Amino acid sequence: MVPNGWDYSTLESLCEKDAPITYGVLKPGDYVADGVPLLQIKDLLLNLSDLESVHRISKELDEQYRRSKIKTNDILISLVGTIGRIAIVPKQLDNANIHRNLGRIRAKNYEFLYHYLQSDIAKNRFGISSSGSSQSALNLTVLRALKVPVPPLPEQQKIANILSTWDKAISTTERLIENSTQQKKALMQQLLTGKKRLLDESRKRFESEWKQVIFGEVAKLSSKKYNPLKANQCLPCIELEHLDQASGRIIGSANASELASIKNHFEVGSVLFGKLRPYLRKYARPDFEGVCSTEIWVFKTTSKLLDEYLFHFVQTDKFVSEANKSSGSKMPRADWGVISELVIKIPNLKEQQKIATVLTTADKEIELLEQQLADLQQEKKALMQVLLTGKVRVVV
Repeated sequence: MVPNGWDYSTLESLCEKDAPITYGVLKPGDYVADGVPLLQIKDLLLNLSDLESVHRISKELDEQYRRSKIKTNDILISLVGTIGRIAIVPKQLDNANIHRNLGRIRAKNYEFLYHYLQSDIAKNRFGISSSGSSQSALNLTVLRALKVPVPPLPEQQKIANILSTWDKAISTTERLIENSTQQKKALMQQLLTGKKRLLDESRKRFESEWKQVIFGEVAKLSSKKYNPLKANQCLPCIELEHLDQASGRIIGSANASELASIKNHFEVGSVLFGKLRPYLRKYARPDFEGVCSTEIWVFKTTSKLLDEYLFHFVQTDKFVSEANKSSGSKMPRADWGVISELVIKIPNLKEQQKIATVLTTADKEIELLEQQLADLQQEKKALMQVLLTGKVRVVV
Protein backbone atom coordinates (compact mmCIF):
# COMPACT_ATOMS: atom_id res chain seq x y z
CA MET A 1 0.00 0.00 0.00
CA VAL A 2 1.15 3.50 -0.82
CA PRO A 3 -0.19 6.78 0.60
CA ASN A 4 -2.99 8.62 -1.13
CA GLY A 5 -1.67 10.36 -4.24
CA TRP A 6 1.46 8.21 -4.43
CA ASP A 7 2.15 5.45 -6.93
CA TYR A 8 4.64 2.64 -7.46
CA SER A 9 6.96 2.87 -10.46
CA THR A 10 9.94 0.78 -11.50
CA LEU A 11 13.30 2.51 -11.34
CA GLU A 12 13.72 1.92 -15.07
CA SER A 13 10.48 3.77 -15.89
CA LEU A 14 11.66 6.80 -13.90
CA CYS A 15 14.83 7.13 -15.97
CA GLU A 16 15.21 9.24 -19.09
CA LYS A 17 14.19 7.24 -22.16
CA ASP A 18 17.37 7.92 -24.13
CA ALA A 19 19.62 6.88 -21.22
CA PRO A 20 18.58 3.51 -19.78
CA ILE A 21 20.26 2.12 -16.66
CA THR A 22 23.60 0.66 -17.71
CA TYR A 23 27.06 -0.32 -16.53
CA GLY A 24 30.40 0.75 -17.97
CA VAL A 25 33.77 -0.28 -19.36
CA LEU A 26 34.69 -3.95 -18.95
CA LYS A 27 38.49 -3.69 -19.47
CA PRO A 28 39.77 -0.14 -18.91
CA GLY A 29 43.39 -0.91 -19.79
CA ASP A 30 46.39 1.17 -18.74
CA TYR A 31 46.25 4.74 -17.47
CA VAL A 32 46.20 7.32 -20.28
CA ALA A 33 47.48 10.69 -19.05
CA ASP A 34 45.37 12.81 -21.43
CA GLY A 35 42.49 10.36 -21.49
CA VAL A 36 38.89 10.42 -20.29
CA PRO A 37 38.23 10.05 -16.52
CA LEU A 38 36.82 6.63 -15.60
CA LEU A 39 35.08 6.29 -12.23
CA GLN A 40 35.35 3.08 -10.20
CA ILE A 41 34.02 1.84 -6.85
CA LYS A 42 37.08 3.20 -5.02
CA ASP A 43 36.11 6.69 -6.17
CA LEU A 44 32.61 6.27 -4.71
CA LEU A 45 34.11 5.07 -1.42
CA LEU A 46 36.03 8.37 -1.33
CA ASN A 47 32.80 10.29 -2.11
CA LEU A 48 34.42 11.46 -5.37
CA SER A 49 36.70 13.66 -3.26
CA ASP A 50 40.08 12.64 -4.73
CA LEU A 51 39.70 13.40 -8.42
CA GLU A 52 43.48 13.39 -8.96
CA SER A 53 43.56 9.61 -8.45
CA VAL A 54 40.77 8.86 -10.96
CA HIS A 55 41.80 6.41 -13.69
CA ARG A 56 41.81 7.64 -17.30
CA ILE A 57 41.09 5.66 -20.46
CA SER A 58 41.81 6.30 -24.12
CA LYS A 59 39.37 8.39 -26.13
CA GLU A 60 38.93 5.45 -28.50
CA LEU A 61 37.81 3.14 -25.68
CA ASP A 62 35.58 5.89 -24.30
CA GLU A 63 33.91 6.16 -27.70
CA GLN A 64 33.30 2.39 -27.78
CA TYR A 65 31.47 2.77 -24.46
CA ARG A 66 29.66 6.02 -25.20
CA ARG A 67 26.46 4.39 -23.92
CA SER A 68 27.84 4.57 -20.36
CA LYS A 69 29.15 8.14 -20.45
CA ILE A 70 27.95 10.20 -17.51
CA LYS A 71 26.54 13.68 -17.10
CA THR A 72 26.26 16.10 -14.20
CA ASN A 73 23.63 14.91 -11.67
CA ASP A 74 23.60 11.32 -12.91
CA ILE A 75 23.31 8.82 -10.05
CA LEU A 76 26.03 6.18 -9.74
CA ILE A 77 25.61 2.94 -7.79
CA SER A 78 28.19 0.26 -7.03
CA LEU A 79 27.23 -3.14 -8.47
CA VAL A 80 29.93 -5.45 -7.06
CA GLY A 81 31.91 -5.76 -3.84
CA THR A 82 30.58 -3.04 -1.55
CA ILE A 83 27.29 -2.85 -3.43
CA GLY A 84 24.69 -0.14 -3.06
CA ARG A 85 27.08 2.80 -2.57
CA ILE A 86 25.54 5.92 -4.14
CA ALA A 87 26.94 9.17 -5.52
CA ILE A 88 25.81 12.06 -7.70
CA VAL A 89 28.10 13.08 -10.56
CA PRO A 90 29.58 16.57 -9.94
CA LYS A 91 30.04 19.15 -12.71
CA GLN A 92 33.77 18.53 -12.99
CA LEU A 93 33.12 14.91 -14.05
CA ASP A 94 30.57 15.73 -16.73
CA ASN A 95 31.23 13.59 -19.84
CA ALA A 96 33.43 11.09 -17.96
CA ASN A 97 32.81 7.34 -18.10
CA ILE A 98 32.34 4.50 -15.62
CA HIS A 99 33.75 1.05 -14.93
CA ARG A 100 31.82 -2.20 -15.28
CA ASN A 101 31.41 -2.29 -11.49
CA LEU A 102 29.23 0.85 -11.48
CA GLY A 103 25.71 1.45 -12.72
CA ARG A 104 24.47 4.76 -14.13
CA ILE A 105 20.97 6.08 -13.44
CA ARG A 106 19.78 9.23 -15.22
CA ALA A 107 16.49 10.78 -14.17
CA LYS A 108 14.97 14.26 -14.15
CA ASN A 109 13.95 14.01 -10.50
CA TYR A 110 17.34 12.70 -9.46
CA GLU A 111 17.33 14.26 -5.97
CA PHE A 112 14.39 12.18 -4.73
CA LEU A 113 15.78 8.98 -6.30
CA TYR A 114 19.23 9.67 -4.83
CA HIS A 115 17.81 9.76 -1.31
CA TYR A 116 15.55 6.76 -1.92
CA LEU A 117 18.43 4.62 -3.19
CA GLN A 118 20.44 5.56 -0.09
CA SER A 119 17.68 4.44 2.24
CA ASP A 120 17.41 1.15 4.11
CA ILE A 121 14.10 0.65 2.31
CA ALA A 122 15.85 0.32 -1.05
CA LYS A 123 18.79 -1.60 0.41
CA ASN A 124 16.46 -4.16 1.95
CA ARG A 125 14.84 -4.70 -1.43
CA PHE A 126 18.26 -5.29 -2.95
CA GLY A 127 19.15 -7.69 -0.14
CA ILE A 128 21.79 -5.34 1.25
CA SER A 129 22.37 -5.04 4.99
CA SER A 130 22.58 -1.55 6.53
CA SER A 131 26.29 -2.07 7.27
CA GLY A 132 27.22 -3.21 3.77
CA SER A 133 26.51 -5.81 1.15
CA SER A 134 25.25 -9.29 1.94
CA GLN A 135 25.70 -10.42 -1.65
CA SER A 136 28.61 -10.07 -4.06
CA ALA A 137 26.83 -8.38 -6.97
CA LEU A 138 23.79 -6.30 -7.82
CA ASN A 139 22.20 -7.41 -11.10
CA LEU A 140 21.02 -4.70 -13.51
CA THR A 141 17.78 -6.59 -14.04
CA VAL A 142 17.05 -6.35 -10.31
CA LEU A 143 18.05 -2.69 -10.27
CA ARG A 144 15.82 -1.80 -13.21
CA ALA A 145 12.85 -3.62 -11.69
CA LEU A 146 13.16 -1.94 -8.28
CA LYS A 147 9.76 -0.61 -7.22
CA VAL A 148 9.91 2.97 -6.02
CA PRO A 149 7.03 4.65 -4.11
CA VAL A 150 6.67 7.93 -5.98
CA PRO A 151 4.82 10.95 -4.54
CA PRO A 152 3.64 13.90 -6.68
CA LEU A 153 6.49 16.04 -8.01
CA PRO A 154 6.07 18.95 -5.52
CA GLU A 155 6.17 16.47 -2.63
CA GLN A 156 9.24 14.75 -4.12
CA GLN A 157 11.04 18.08 -4.25
CA LYS A 158 10.07 19.00 -0.69
CA ILE A 159 11.25 15.63 0.65
CA ALA A 160 14.53 15.92 -1.28
CA ASN A 161 15.08 19.45 0.07
CA ILE A 162 14.54 18.34 3.67
CA LEU A 163 16.95 15.41 3.35
CA SER A 164 19.50 17.56 1.50
CA THR A 165 19.53 19.90 4.50
CA TRP A 166 20.67 16.98 6.65
CA ASP A 167 23.25 16.04 3.99
CA LYS A 168 24.72 19.54 4.14
CA ALA A 169 24.92 19.39 7.94
CA ILE A 170 26.59 15.97 7.72
CA SER A 171 29.11 17.22 5.13
CA THR A 172 29.89 20.29 7.23
CA THR A 173 30.50 18.14 10.32
CA GLU A 174 32.70 15.74 8.33
CA ARG A 175 34.83 18.70 7.19
CA LEU A 176 35.08 19.95 10.77
CA ILE A 177 36.28 16.51 11.88
CA GLU A 178 38.87 16.41 9.09
CA ASN A 179 40.10 19.92 9.90
CA SER A 180 40.24 19.21 13.65
CA THR A 181 42.14 15.96 13.01
CA GLN A 182 44.71 17.73 10.85
CA GLN A 183 45.07 20.51 13.43
CA LYS A 184 45.66 17.93 16.16
CA LYS A 185 48.35 16.24 14.05
CA ALA A 186 50.09 19.58 13.57
CA LEU A 187 49.82 20.28 17.30
CA MET A 188 51.33 16.88 18.10
CA GLN A 189 54.24 17.59 15.78
CA GLN A 190 54.92 20.89 17.54
CA LEU A 191 54.40 19.78 21.15
CA LEU A 192 56.02 16.34 21.03
CA THR A 193 59.20 17.69 19.44
CA GLY A 194 59.57 20.75 21.66
CA LYS A 195 59.11 23.18 18.78
CA LYS A 196 56.25 24.72 20.74
CA ARG A 197 56.48 25.08 24.53
CA LEU A 198 53.43 25.47 26.76
CA LEU A 199 52.93 27.56 29.89
CA ASP A 200 53.45 26.06 33.33
CA GLU A 201 51.24 26.59 36.39
CA SER A 202 52.80 30.00 37.04
CA ARG A 203 51.95 31.09 33.48
CA LYS A 204 55.60 30.96 32.45
CA ARG A 205 56.76 29.04 29.42
CA PHE A 206 58.52 25.74 30.11
CA GLU A 207 62.25 26.22 29.60
CA SER A 208 63.99 23.15 30.99
CA GLU A 209 65.99 21.18 28.44
CA TRP A 210 64.53 17.94 27.11
CA LYS A 211 66.53 14.80 27.85
CA GLN A 212 67.68 12.37 25.19
CA VAL A 213 66.80 8.78 26.11
CA ILE A 214 66.56 5.34 24.57
CA PHE A 215 62.90 4.35 24.20
CA GLY A 216 63.49 0.93 25.76
CA GLU A 217 64.87 2.62 28.89
CA VAL A 218 61.67 4.56 29.62
CA ALA A 219 59.09 2.08 28.30
CA LYS A 220 59.04 -1.71 28.58
CA LEU A 221 56.74 -4.41 27.31
CA SER A 222 54.50 -5.82 30.03
CA SER A 223 55.19 -9.50 30.63
CA LYS A 224 51.95 -10.21 32.50
CA LYS A 225 49.92 -12.92 30.74
CA TYR A 226 46.38 -14.24 31.03
CA ASN A 227 45.51 -17.90 30.57
CA PRO A 228 41.73 -18.27 30.08
CA LEU A 229 41.92 -21.98 30.92
CA LYS A 230 43.31 -21.26 34.39
CA ALA A 231 41.93 -17.82 35.20
CA ASN A 232 39.04 -17.37 37.62
CA GLN A 233 38.39 -13.79 36.56
CA CYS A 234 36.27 -12.87 33.53
CA LEU A 235 37.83 -9.94 31.66
CA PRO A 236 37.08 -8.18 28.37
CA CYS A 237 39.45 -9.15 25.58
CA ILE A 238 40.58 -6.72 22.89
CA GLU A 239 41.63 -8.14 19.53
CA LEU A 240 43.17 -6.12 16.69
CA GLU A 241 39.77 -5.78 15.00
CA HIS A 242 38.49 -4.04 18.13
CA LEU A 243 40.96 -1.17 17.68
CA ASP A 244 39.73 1.54 15.34
CA GLN A 245 42.34 2.67 12.87
CA ALA A 246 44.18 5.92 13.72
CA SER A 247 41.59 7.12 16.25
CA GLY A 248 42.47 5.47 19.56
CA ARG A 249 38.91 4.19 19.93
CA ILE A 250 38.04 0.70 21.16
CA ILE A 251 35.07 -0.43 19.07
CA GLY A 252 34.32 -3.79 20.63
CA SER A 253 35.62 -6.64 22.76
CA ALA A 254 35.29 -10.37 23.33
CA ASN A 255 34.83 -12.38 26.51
CA ALA A 256 38.26 -13.68 27.54
CA SER A 257 36.79 -16.66 29.39
CA GLU A 258 35.39 -17.98 26.09
CA LEU A 259 38.83 -17.99 24.43
CA ALA A 260 41.53 -20.65 24.56
CA SER A 261 44.80 -18.89 23.75
CA ILE A 262 47.17 -17.02 26.06
CA LYS A 263 46.62 -13.24 26.11
CA ASN A 264 48.48 -10.16 27.30
CA HIS A 265 47.08 -8.54 30.43
CA PHE A 266 46.69 -4.77 30.76
CA GLU A 267 45.77 -2.41 33.59
CA VAL A 268 43.54 0.66 33.55
CA GLY A 269 45.32 3.36 31.52
CA SER A 270 47.87 1.06 29.89
CA VAL A 271 49.02 2.09 26.42
CA LEU A 272 48.31 -0.50 23.72
CA PHE A 273 49.77 -0.62 20.20
CA GLY A 274 49.01 -3.15 17.46
CA LYS A 275 52.33 -4.60 16.31
CA LEU A 276 50.85 -6.53 13.36
CA ARG A 277 50.82 -4.23 10.30
CA PRO A 278 51.83 -1.21 12.39
CA TYR A 279 51.11 1.17 9.51
CA LEU A 280 47.42 0.74 10.37
CA ARG A 281 48.06 2.86 13.49
CA LYS A 282 45.99 0.83 15.94
CA TYR A 283 46.49 2.14 19.46
CA ALA A 284 44.39 2.68 22.59
CA ARG A 285 44.49 3.58 26.27
CA PRO A 286 41.59 1.67 27.87
CA ASP A 287 39.85 2.97 30.98
CA PHE A 288 39.31 -0.60 32.20
CA GLU A 289 41.35 -3.67 33.12
CA GLY A 290 41.41 -6.43 30.53
CA VAL A 291 43.41 -8.66 28.23
CA CYS A 292 44.40 -8.38 24.60
CA SER A 293 45.81 -10.29 21.67
CA THR A 294 49.52 -11.08 21.75
CA GLU A 295 49.65 -9.12 18.47
CA ILE A 296 49.11 -6.02 20.63
CA TRP A 297 51.93 -4.56 22.69
CA VAL A 298 51.14 -3.51 26.26
CA PHE A 299 53.59 -0.84 27.39
CA LYS A 300 54.76 -0.37 30.95
CA THR A 301 56.39 2.99 31.59
CA THR A 302 59.17 3.85 34.03
CA SER A 303 59.16 6.80 36.42
CA LYS A 304 60.57 9.05 33.67
CA LEU A 305 57.59 8.69 31.31
CA LEU A 306 53.85 9.21 31.81
CA ASP A 307 51.39 6.79 30.21
CA GLU A 308 49.26 9.67 28.97
CA TYR A 309 52.27 11.23 27.23
CA LEU A 310 53.32 7.88 25.73
CA PHE A 311 49.80 7.39 24.35
CA HIS A 312 50.22 10.46 22.15
CA PHE A 313 53.83 9.65 21.26
CA VAL A 314 52.92 6.25 19.73
CA GLN A 315 50.61 8.12 17.35
CA THR A 316 53.46 10.15 15.85
CA ASP A 317 54.99 9.57 12.42
CA LYS A 318 58.37 9.10 14.13
CA PHE A 319 57.15 6.14 16.20
CA VAL A 320 55.05 4.55 13.45
CA SER A 321 57.88 4.91 10.94
CA GLU A 322 60.21 3.06 13.32
CA ALA A 323 57.56 0.41 13.97
CA ASN A 324 57.29 -0.14 10.22
CA LYS A 325 60.92 -1.28 10.12
CA SER A 326 59.39 -4.68 10.65
CA SER A 327 59.94 -8.34 10.03
CA GLY A 328 57.76 -10.35 7.66
CA SER A 329 56.62 -9.24 4.21
CA LYS A 330 53.03 -10.49 3.88
CA MET A 331 52.11 -9.88 7.53
CA PRO A 332 54.69 -7.36 8.79
CA ARG A 333 55.17 -7.06 12.55
CA ALA A 334 56.86 -4.28 14.47
CA ASP A 335 60.16 -5.43 15.97
CA TRP A 336 60.67 -4.60 19.65
CA GLY A 337 64.42 -4.89 19.12
CA VAL A 338 64.20 -1.96 16.70
CA ILE A 339 61.67 0.11 18.65
CA SER A 340 63.48 -0.32 21.97
CA GLU A 341 66.62 1.29 20.48
CA LEU A 342 64.77 4.35 19.19
CA VAL A 343 66.41 7.56 20.43
CA ILE A 344 63.89 10.17 21.60
CA LYS A 345 63.83 13.39 23.57
CA ILE A 346 61.36 13.85 26.42
CA PRO A 347 60.53 16.78 28.71
CA ASN A 348 60.20 16.62 32.48
CA LEU A 349 57.06 15.06 33.97
CA LYS A 350 55.26 18.36 34.52
CA GLU A 351 55.65 19.36 30.88
CA GLN A 352 54.70 15.84 29.77
CA GLN A 353 51.48 16.16 31.78
CA LYS A 354 50.70 19.58 30.29
CA ILE A 355 51.30 18.36 26.73
CA ALA A 356 49.17 15.26 27.30
CA THR A 357 46.33 17.37 28.73
CA VAL A 358 46.29 19.69 25.70
CA LEU A 359 46.31 16.80 23.22
CA THR A 360 43.65 14.89 25.17
CA THR A 361 41.43 17.98 25.04
CA ALA A 362 41.89 18.04 21.25
CA ASP A 363 40.90 14.36 21.13
CA LYS A 364 37.75 15.04 23.13
CA GLU A 365 36.75 17.85 20.77
CA ILE A 366 37.10 15.45 17.83
CA GLU A 367 35.09 12.79 19.69
CA LEU A 368 32.32 15.35 20.30
CA LEU A 369 32.19 16.18 16.59
CA GLU A 370 32.12 12.48 15.73
CA GLN A 371 29.17 11.99 18.09
CA GLN A 372 27.40 14.93 16.47
CA LEU A 373 28.02 13.32 13.08
CA ALA A 374 26.62 9.98 14.25
CA ASP A 375 23.54 11.77 15.64
CA LEU A 376 22.95 13.61 12.35
CA GLN A 377 23.31 10.39 10.36
CA GLN A 378 20.85 8.63 12.64
CA GLU A 379 18.38 11.52 12.43
CA LYS A 380 18.57 11.48 8.64
CA LYS A 381 18.07 7.72 8.61
CA ALA A 382 14.93 8.08 10.74
CA LEU A 383 13.64 10.89 8.52
CA MET A 384 14.19 8.82 5.39
CA GLN A 385 12.20 5.97 6.89
CA VAL A 386 9.11 8.12 7.45
CA LEU A 387 9.36 10.59 4.55
CA LEU A 388 10.19 8.12 1.77
CA THR A 389 7.31 5.84 2.75
CA GLY A 390 4.73 8.57 3.28
CA LYS A 391 4.27 7.70 6.95
CA VAL A 392 4.82 11.40 7.56
CA ARG A 393 3.55 13.72 4.83
CA VAL A 394 5.27 17.01 4.13
CA VAL A 395 3.36 20.24 3.64
CA VAL A 396 3.84 21.52 0.10
